[in-house]
Amino acid sequence: MIFSRPTQLLLIVLLLACRQATAQSAPEHVILIGSDGFGAYAFQQARVPHLRAMMQQGSWTLHARTVLPSSSAPNWASMVMGAGPELHGYTTWGSKKPDLPARVLDEYGMFPTIYSLLRQAKPQSEIGVIYEWEGIGYLFPKAAVNKDLNCDGDVATAAAACAYIKSKKPAFLFVHLHDVDSVGHKVGHGTPEYYAAVERTDTHIGEILQAVEDAGIAQNTVVIFTADHGGINKGHGSISMNEMEIPWIVKGPGILQNHEVKNSVMTFDTAATIARLFGLTPPQVWIGRAVMEIFK
Repeated sequence: MIFSRPTQLLLIVLLLACRQATAQSAPEHVILIGSDGFGAYAFQQARVPHLRAMMQQGSWTLHARTVLPSSSAPNWASMVMGAGPELHGYTTWGSKKPDLPARVLDEYGMFPTIYSLLRQAKPQSEIGVIYEWEGIGYLFPKAAVNKDLNCDGDVATAAAACAYIKSKKPAFLFVHLHDVDSVGHKVGHGTPEYYAAVERTDTHIGEILQAVEDAGIAQNTVVIFTADHGGINKGHGSISMNEMEIPWIVKGPGILQNHEVKNSVMTFDTAATIARLFGLTPPQVWIGRAVMEIFK
């Protein structure tokens, strides 16, 4: 088919506009912040101005769900592995290795993670994991990341994350905070002390968001906040909505603002959504789906 010159020029303009829109919507940086034990129910009473600002500036749901059991290792693994315990094999609270044989192993000898996916597709990427609970250290391929730091307490964790963001401007960073879960186990979920821990965590999230601004990368950074599970009384791991419903909030370029996600979100959808943000192709074994509803 032969187009007239005006039509050809119009097609070129449209093509360039499409390319520009794609470039603008694809972030250069993704920061995943996870708070251990932060149940979605906490939003009913806690004062969390930074998280509520993220909700207004982005997309969110307070009805995302954990995998079962509603415990730490199975859910932190699922969050970055794009599948549930039946496939990645981490089935107990403190699993240090798969309790079941992983269905597939990647080049690092682990079930495929978002870390290995990004490293393979973009070898020069700066990738970091900064975490309070030492159990996180068993849930990612250390050879695939540049920064592997286990901190003592959330104050140190947040400070280390802020310093890393400003100095290295990582392509992908996972920050794990633990204060909320510690108080939930020691004092109890839904207690005044629990809500105080939630509010301290919100303060740390504000610090991390400010670090993104200070680093000069806010315009091309997507930030995701979520949790591994909630809790009831002094525990978790069973079947109740207070244990299984978690917050899932995302903001950044190309993300709808002030938008409540109505579709189902599972914790393993987080990995698939990050893969979508980076333009990566998820492995066949992942069952997570990118949460397409959040995109403009």
